[in-house]
Amino acid sequence: MPAAVLGDALGVLVPAYLAFALTGGAQALARAAVVAVAWPLVRAARERYAEHRLGEGGGLRPALHDWLVMVGMLAVVRAATGEDSPFLLALAVLVPCVPTSAVVHTLIRRHLIVRRRDGRAVHRALVIGEADSVDCLVDHLARRTEHEFVVVGVCPIGDQDPQTLAPVAARLDRQQPPRMTADSAPVLEAARRLGVDAVLVVPGPHISGARLRQLSWALHGKGRRLVLVPGLTEVCRRRVGVFSVAGLTMLNVTPPLRRGLAAAVKSVTDRLGAALLIVLLAPVFAAVALVVRLDSPGPVVHRQTRVGRSGAPFTMMKFRTMVADAERLRQQLAGTSGQDGRMFKIRRDPRITRAGRLLRRCSLDELPQLFNVVRGEMSLVGPRPPLPDEVAHYDEVELRRLAVKPGLTGPWQVSGRSNLSWDETVALDLGYVDNWSPSVDLAVLVRTVRAVIAGTGAY
Repeated sequence: MPAAVLGDALGVLVPAYLAFALTGGAQALARAAVVAVAWPLVRAARERYAEHRLGEGGGLRPALHDWLVMVGMLAVVRAATGEDSPFLLALAVLVPCVPTSAVVHTLIRRHLIVRRRDGRAVHRALVIGEADSVDCLVDHLARRTEHEFVVVGVCPIGDQDPQTLAPVAARLDRQQPPRMTADSAPVLEAARRLGVDAVLVVPGPHISGARLRQLSWALHGKGRRLVLVPGLTEVCRRRVGVFSVAGLTMLNVTPPLRRGLAAAVKSVTDRLGAALLIVLLAPVFAAVALVVRLDSPGPVVHRQTRVGRSGAPFTMMKFRTMVADAERLRQQLAGTSGQDGRMFKIRRDPRITRAGRLLRRCSLDELPQLFNVVRGEMSLVGPRPPLPDEVAHYDEVELRRLAVKPGLTGPWQVSGRSNLSWDETVALDLGYVDNWSPSVDLAVLVRTVRAVIAGTGAY
C-alpha cells in the first residue's frame, strides 16, 4: 500500500536527516535518503506491505525483526563502501524506524478495519467443504469484521445443505471424480459468476491431497487464490510455521510462552513496575483512602479471596466501593446479574457507594492490587481474577484461563469490560493465555489508558 511505504520512508528520513545535519555530518541528505530507501525495501522484501499483513495486529514485533535485518545489511554496506560516519550515530539514526513503522502499521490497520466494516477493501470468497465445516467457517467469519474475506457463496461436498445464509453456488460429490474437470468446472463457473477473488477450502475426509492439488491447478490457472483453512482458531501467526516432510506440507504449532527468558522478564518487570507505581502513586493512594473512609462506614481496603494461576487461591485487595455488608446482600441479588454466564455483575448495583461509583468509573479501586503484583500473586496484565464460586462452575475450556497469573488489567478490561458477554470474555482471555508475548502486554497497557479515560463498561 503506497501510504504505508510513504509513512515508513518519511518516518525514518526526517529523524535521520536531522541527526546527521545537527552533528555536522557531510552529505546529511544523501545518507538519510539511503536509510529512507533501505527501510521500505527491507519491509517490502519481508512482505510487510501485503494487504493481509497490513490487516494483522502486532506491528511492533515485525518492525523490530525488520530493523535487525536492516542493521545487518547496512553494516555490510558500510564496511564495503568505507562509509566513515560515527558508528553510534549511524546506529542511533536507525532507532526511529521501529516505533514509526509500528505507528504507521497501526494507523493503516485501523483504516483497513473501518473500510472493511463498510464492505470495502474486502475479497469475495467461495467456501468449499462439508456442510457442517462450511457453517462453522462462515459463522466464524461473520462474527468478525476486521478480516479481508466476505463469503458470497458456498460449495458443499455431498447432499447435505449448509445452514448458512450464503447461497449454494455449486456442489461437489463426496467421492473424487475420475476427471479433474468434474471438480474444477462447477467451482470455476461459480467463482466466475459470483466474481470471487479467493476460494476457501475446509479440509475433510472427502478432500484428498490429490483432489486438492488438482483443484489448485484449476484455480491458479484462472488467477484465483486458493486458501486452505486448517481449523485452528485463536492461534496467532507467530506460533504457526510451515515445513515439508516427504513431500507433505505440515503446520507446526509452537506451545504458548510459559517459561524461558520472556516469562522471566515478565515476572521481574511486573514486580519492579508495580513497586515503582506504588511509590509514584502514594499521594493518590492516600487521597482515595480518605475519600472511602469519609464516604461510608467500613474498612478502606476490601479483601476478597480470588483464584490465581493453576487454581491457587489468594487474597486480592481493592479499595472498598460497596457497603460493608455487600457479600451478604449479594445472595439477595443473585437473580439480577446482568451477565449471561458465570460472572456476577449488575449494571446498577445498589450496594455500590457514591464514592465507589466514581472510583470504579476511573478504575482507581484497582490500585491496591499493585501489592498483589509485588507479592507475585498477580501480573500487571492477565485475565480477570475470578471468584472461587465462579471457578467451581468452570468447564475444561474455561479452566484454561487459570494457566497464567490474573492481571491488574487485561483483554477484558480494554475491550468493554462488563459490557461483554461471558463467551466474549472467555474468548478474549483464552486468546491472551495461548498467544501471550511481551508485545501483547505492551499493547494492552497502552489500551488500558484509553479504556480508563473512556470508562466503557465500568460498573
